[in-house]
Amino acid sequence: MRPFPPAIIGIGRNYADHAAEMGGKAPTRPVVFFKNPASAVASGADIVIPAICAEGGPQVDYEGELAVILGRDARDVPEALALEFVIGYAVANDVSARWWQKEGAGGQFSRGKSFDTFCPLSAMVPATAVPDPQSLTIRTRINGELRQDASTSQMLFSVARLISDLSRGMTLLKGTVLLTGSPSGVGHARTPPTYLKDGDRVDIEIPGVGTLSNRVVEQR
Repeated sequence: MRPFPPAIIGIGRNYADHAAEMGGKAPTRPVVFFKNPASAVASGADIVIPAICAEGGPQVDYEGELAVILGRDARDVPEALALEFVIGYAVANDVSARWWQKEGAGGQFSRGKSFDTFCPLSAMVPATAVPDPQSLTIRTRINGELRQDASTSQMLFSVARLISDLSRGMTLLKGTVLLTGSPSGVGHARTPPTYLKDGDRVDIEIPGVGTLSNRVVEQR
């Protein structure tokens, strides 16, 4: 996927049930991290588990999310006007290497979420096609098995609130991709944990926005 977006900003624990399944509390302020823009790939591309992920054991996980794309620079945007800065929406997979996210990089999320191919994105639909970003359904399937099924109405911080909050004192450049958080059902929280492996297929659907399908390949 080229050209890459100027920035990819992720939001952690934006669904209370996901925060709980990961062993944390629902945050009182948005949990913010950045993904390397070069991690972006299109639907149909492979999610490549790099050799570096052998360090720390099996760990690569999926996170189905709503992505928001900004159509112009945004700074100090009032929440009431925030959606006017959105040019479109897409389906996203915030692929995460859990050991690198939690232990391998000093407690900072970005390293474990920024390997190449770790941000699959569907084609964008215009913002006018999505009357209310808080009334969408996210469904994630692994090899056809339903793993995530939730509504964006469950977000702790709405799309408008996130844009407004993130733009305080910081310019969000035109083309920035905002990943709005994942609901419960990730592989890390299963008993036992179930991580992505060579040959898996990840399908994420948000009706009204699109679908995202990617095969998993382990780098040898």
